[in-house]
Amino acid sequence: MNFSLTDDQQLIRESAADFLAEASDSAAVRRALDTDTGIDAALWAQMAGQLAWCATAIPEAHGGLGLGKVELVLLMEQMGRRLACAPFFSTVALAANVLQHAGSEAARAQWLPRIAAGELQATLALAGHGVGLGTPGVCAVRRGEGWQLDGRLAHVPDGASADVLLVLARLDDGGDGLFAVPGDAAGLTRTARATWDATRRVADVVLTGVRLEAADRIDDGALECATLQAIEAHAALLLAAEQLGGAQQCLDMTLAYTAERAQFGQKIASFQAVKHRCAQMMVEIEATRSLIYGAAALGDSGGDAQAVRLEAGAAKARASEAFFFCAQEAIQLHGGVGFTWEYDPHLYFKRAQAGSQWLGTSDQWRERIAAALLDEEAVKHHAS
Repeated sequence: MNFSLTDDQQLIRESAADFLAEASDSAAVRRALDTDTGIDAALWAQMAGQLAWCATAIPEAHGGLGLGKVELVLLMEQMGRRLACAPFFSTVALAANVLQHAGSEAARAQWLPRIAAGELQATLALAGHGVGLGTPGVCAVRRGEGWQLDGRLAHVPDGASADVLLVLARLDDGGDGLFAVPGDAAGLTRTARATWDATRRVADVVLTGVRLEAADRIDDGALECATLQAIEAHAALLLAAEQLGGAQQCLDMTLAYTAERAQFGQKIASFQAVKHRCAQMMVEIEATRSLIYGAAALGDSGGDAQAVRLEAGAAKARASEAFFFCAQEAIQLHGGVGFTWEYDPHLYFKRAQAGSQWLGTSDQWRERIAAALLDEEAVKHHAS
C-alpha cells in the first residue's frame, strides 16, 4: 500500500502538535494529576469545544466533520505524545465508537451530536481487558416497559467523571444489549481507583437495581460478534496511535537530554553506544507508525472487515512493545535522574505498562491473528 498524508491531514497533525505542546506540557500534566478527576478541564474544553476534535469522525448528519480513521489516529498520536489529561479516548474512541457501530438510529441522533459539540463526556464500561469484549459483567432484566440492571464493572476509564456510561449487558433471553446509564442514576455507584498510570483515571462501577426506560437501550437489537469485534479493533487501533505518540516523545526527550548531558568531557550523545540505542528506538517507532497508518488507511478505504481487524490487532501488539521499549530506554539513557519524579520518563513508562494490558496484550493479539490465518489456510487447503 502506498500511503502519504494529504495537505489537510498534515495540517491536522501540525496544528495538534503545536497546540498540545503548549496546552499539555509537563507542567500542565502534573497539575492535572493533583486534581480529583485527573482531567485538565481547560484542555478538555478547548479540545472538545473550540477545536471540535470530538467531531472529527462523527458523520456530518450528526453534527460531525465526517472524517476518518486516519484523522483520528493523527490526533491520538499527538495526545499520546503529550499524555493529554482529557477524556477524549473514553468519549470518542470508546463511546462514540460503540454508538456508530452498534447504536440505533435514535440513539445516534440523541448522543452523537452532543459528543460532536463537546457537550458530553461519555465512556464505555466493559467487563474485561483482554482480547474480545467478553461476557458482560452486568445483567439486564425486563421490568414492565423498561429494564433493571445489576452487576459490577472494574477499571472503567473515566468512569467516575463521565456524564453517561454505555454498558454492555447480558439480557434475560441470553442475548446482549447496550444501555445508556446516566452518571447520576439511582443505584449506580462509582469509585475512583488509584492505579499505576495516574494520567488516565479509572473507576469501579457497581449497578444495583438501576432502573432504565425502554429508550435507554440504545443498540439496534442485533449485537453480533462481528459488530463487537469491529468496536474493539477500532478502539485498539486508536490506543496504538496513542502509544506511538508516547514512544516518539520518549525518543525526543532522550535525544534532548543526551545532547545536554556531559560525561568524560563530552556530550553523551556523541557516544556510539548511546547512538545505537537511540537508533533502535527510532526503528521501533517507524515500524510501528507504518503498521498503524496502514491499518487506518485500510479501514478508511473500505477494506475487508476481517483484514482491518487483524491489521489493527497487529498494530496494537507492535505499539505496546515499542512504547514499553522506548520508555525503558528513556529511563536508562537519562541515567540517575531517569526514575525520579522531577523528570518525565517515569510517566511514560507507567502509561506504557498500563496500556500494554488494555484491549488485549501483544500475545493475545498474536494468538488471535495466528488462529485466523491458520483457519484461512485450512479452508484454502480443503477447497483445493
